[in-house]
Amino acid sequence: QVQLVESGGGLVQAGGSLRLSCAASGSGRTFSRYAMAWFRQAPGKEREFVATISWTGGNTYYADSVKGRFTISRDNAKNTVYLQMNSLKAEDTAVYYCAADGGGSWPFRSESQYKYWGQGTQVTVSS
Repeated sequence: QVQLVESGGGLVQAGGSLRLSCAASGSGRTFSRYAMAWFRQAPGKEREFVATISWTGGNTYYADSVKGRFTISRDNAKNTVYLQMNSLKAEDTAVYYCAADGGGSWPFRSESQYKYWGQGTQVTVSS
């Protein structure tokens, strides 16, 4: 089992930045062997893919809506994955979820490709 805890969400003005963190713990395969991702769910909408990173950190993939503004990274020594969000827009307002153990065909963009999920952290961007 893997436990994921997100942090770093909050209220920010449009154009601002936030950095989300997702700390992993638990038994089983080590964190460094998991592909990781961020998803988000806005009010009244379905959860959608944001970004994913391979277990080595050498490969990343982004949703078109965040490409060039968000950066996913990981620190395997700290069992943590990050999402740096710049140039935030009101439409980025959502609960952001961390997901672990992606598998199947790269890029891992589907919710069904991940085994473990965090509880989410709220990001609110005021316009």
